[in-house]
Amino acid sequence: MNIDKENSLFNTNFIYDITKFSHLDYPDHLSCIIWFGGCNMRCDYCYNKDIVFSKNGNYSFNDTLDFLKTRVGLLNGVVLSGGEATTHNLKEFTQEIKKLGFKIKLDTNGLNFKSIKELIDLNLIDFIALDYKAPKDKFLKITHSNRYDEFSKTLDLLINSNIKFEVRTTLHNDLLNEDDINTIIDDLLQREYKNNYYLQKFLVTQDNIAGIGTPKNSFDKSLLCKEINLVWR
Repeated sequence: MNIDKENSLFNTNFIYDITKFSHLDYPDHLSCIIWFGGCNMRCDYCYNKDIVFSKNGNYSFNDTLDFLKTRVGLLNGVVLSGGEATTHNLKEFTQEIKKLGFKIKLDTNGLNFKSIKELIDLNLIDFIALDYKAPKDKFLKITHSNRYDEFSKTLDLLINSNIKFEVRTTLHNDLLNEDDINTIIDDLLQREYKNNYYLQKFLVTQDNIAGIGTPKNSFDKSLLCKEINLVWR
C-alpha cells in the first residue's frame, strides 16, 4: 500500500463509536471496544441498528490510534466489534494496534473468510468471538444473508487453527427453539469443537432491526444436549 492510499484509508471515518473501558468483553483483559459502522447481515434481533445502518462514522483509524496511544499501560486489549468489523480493511489498522502492544479480540459473524484467515495467518488477532446466528435451515430467515457456507468455512478454519476463540448464539425464543439450538450443538460436536458454547439471552430494547419485543414462547433448557459445555450469558 502506498502512502497516499494509506493516508486516505487511515483518515476515513469508518468507526461509529469507541467504548473507552470494559472488563467484560475480552476475557481476562481490560479493554476498549471499537464499534465499526455497517454490516453484511440484518439480524432481526440486532439492537445495534444505528451502527448497522450507519454510512459515516465518527472516528478515523488515525483518531482511534491517537486514543489508543493514551491507553498504553492502562488497557491491555482492544475489541473490534460492530456492525461487522471485517467489512473494512483491518490488516494495516491491526498492525498499528499491535505496534502499541495491545492484544486484539475480533467479534465477527464469520462471513468474510478471506479477511479473517489473513488476520490469523499474520498473527494480528489473539481471540475471536464467532456468532453462530442460526442453523443452516434458518440462517437466511434470521440474518437475511444467504452466506451460511462462508460462515461454515470460517468455523472450520477456527476449529483447525491454534487461535483462541469461542462460539456464541443470541437466543430469542420466538426465533430459535430448543431443536434449533440442539442442531447447532450437534453441528459443533460433529466438527469436534472443544470450547465452551455460549448462549446469550436476547436483550430487550426499544429499537432493534425487526422491531421485536419480549419473547412470547418459553424455552426449556432441560431439553438441550448435555454433550457440550454450555454457558449462559
